Amino acid sequence: MKRPNVVFILTDDQGAWALNCAGTPEIHTPNLDRIAQRGMRFDNFFCVSPVSSPARASLLTGDIPSSHGVHDWIRSGNLDREKFEDVGRQNPYFGGYDDEDKPIRYLGGKTTYTDVLAQNGYTCALSGKWHLGDSIQPQHGFKYWYTIGKGGCYYYYPDIVEDGNIIIENGYVTDLITDKALDFLDDLTVQDNPFYLSVHYTAPHSPWEAEHHPDEFIEMYKDCEFESIPNVPDHKDMATGPVYGTQKRRENLIGYFAAVTAMDYNVGRILDKLEKIGILDDTIIIFSSDNGMNMGHHGIWGKGNGTFPMNMYDTSVKVPFLISYPSLIPKGSVCSDMVSAYDFFPTLMDLLGIKTDAIKDLPGRSFYKSLLGESRDSDDSSIVVFDEYGPVRMIRSRHFKYIHRYPYGPNEFYDLVKDPDENNNCIDDPNYRTEILEMRKKLEKWFAEYADPEIDGTREGVTGLGQLCRAGVHSEKLVKYAQR
Repeated sequence: MKRPNVVFILTDDQGAWALNCAGTPEIHTPNLDRIAQRGMRFDNFFCVSPVSSPARASLLTGDIPSSHGVHDWIRSGNLDREKFEDVGRQNPYFGGYDDEDKPIRYLGGKTTYTDVLAQNGYTCALSGKWHLGDSIQPQHGFKYWYTIGKGGCYYYYPDIVEDGNIIIENGYVTDLITDKALDFLDDLTVQDNPFYLSVHYTAPHSPWEAEHHPDEFIEMYKDCEFESIPNVPDHKDMATGPVYGTQKRRENLIGYFAAVTAMDYNVGRILDKLEKIGILDDTIIIFSSDNGMNMGHHGIWGKGNGTFPMNMYDTSVKVPFLISYPSLIPKGSVCSDMVSAYDFFPTLMDLLGIKTDAIKDLPGRSFYKSLLGESRDSDDSSIVVFDEYGPVRMIRSRHFKYIHRYPYGPNEFYDLVKDPDENNNCIDDPNYRTEILEMRKKLEKWFAEYADPEIDGTREGVTGLGQLCRAGVHSEKLVKYAQR
C-alpha cells in the first residue's frame, strides 16, 4: 500500500499568535484556518531555539543545537563568494555576499528525516528557504531543489538557486516559491512513489515596509488598529533599536500582517492544486514556523535575538503547528499537549509507519497519540520542554518556566499559572526556591545527556549576530571575518 504524500509548509518568524484561528481577529488567514478545520491545531508547540537556522536544523535532525552544532542564523557558509560575487551585486536590495567565503554543509554527517524518507521511497522536493549552509547543491535526500542563495532575502528581487546557479528573479518571493511548488506537484504526482514537498516561505520575516509587499495586502490593514497586539514601551534590552521599534509600530504591523496574508493566499493555491488533482485527502498537510516572533509583545520587535541577552519568552519560542489528514486526525480539533520540534522526527516516522534506528538516541518522543486525539502521557505534569540559544537555556512545564544564562545570568523564573504573560520575574522570590532548584537540576541533567561537549552552545560565544563557521572552530576564522 502506497504511503501518504506529505506537504510541509514552514514559515519564517511567525508567532503562534499570528493566525486568525489562534485568536488574533485582525489577521486574515482563511487558508491556514482551512487546514485547522480539516485537522488539528496545537496550541503548545515549541521550537528548539528561537532563531531560524538552529530551529530548522533541529526540525530536520531531531537533535538539539548543542548536538548538531548550528547555534545561530547562518551568516557565512551559504555559497562560494568568489564564484557568485558578480551575481550578488546585481541585486538592488543588498550589496553582494561580503559575509560569505566557501560553502559549508552544517548538517554534514547528520541524518535528517528527509534522508530517511528518501531511503524509504519518497521523492523529496524543496521550494523555498534552506539556510543551513551550501545553498547551491541539493542535500539530505532532496531530488528537487529551489532555494535562496544567502538563506534570507528581500521580498522582491530574491537571489534564487536552481540547477546549481543563482539568478536574481523579478518577482515577489512568496509567489515564486509557490509557483515552483506547484510545478513540483505537476511533476511528482505522475510517479508511483509517494512524495514529500517542503514549501519554506521567507514570510513573514522583515522587511515590513509597504514597498516590499503587494498593494492589495497592504491595503487590507491600512485602517487596522491592531487592538489585540500589545502596545507597550520598547524592552530595555531590545537589540533591534529604532529600526523596528515601537515608534514604527503601525508600519511594522501592517507589513507583517500583509506578509502573513500574502503567504496564506499562496497556501490556498497549494491546497486548491492538491484538491484539483485529487490527492488532497491522501496528503498529510503540515504547517508550522521555524521560531516565534514578538511584534511589540514585551516591547520587543524580533525573536530570541530581539534582545541582548537573548530571550526565551513564550512569544519567541511558541510556534503555530497545524496538521491535517482526514482519515486519521480528527477534524477541527485542538490539542493542548506540550510538544516540541525535537519530537517531530519520531512523530513523522510513526505517522508514516517507517521504522528507523535514526531516532533511537534522539531526545524527542513521538506525539502520534496526540494526533489521534488521545493524551500523549497520562501524567501530564511530567512533560517539560527545553530550548537553547547559545548561552541561554530554558526549561518549561505547564506551571513554571526557568531560564538560565551562562555563565553570569541574569536568570529568570515565571509562575505561568499566575503570570501567563511573563511579566513578573520571580527568580529572587524565596517562595519559589524549591521549584527553581528542581528545574535547574532537570535542565542541567538533560543537557548533560544530549549535548555534545565539543560543540556545546554555552561555550560557543553565540551573540545573536550570526554564525560564521562550524561550531568548535574558533579564533582564526573569526578573526578573519572581523578584519573585513
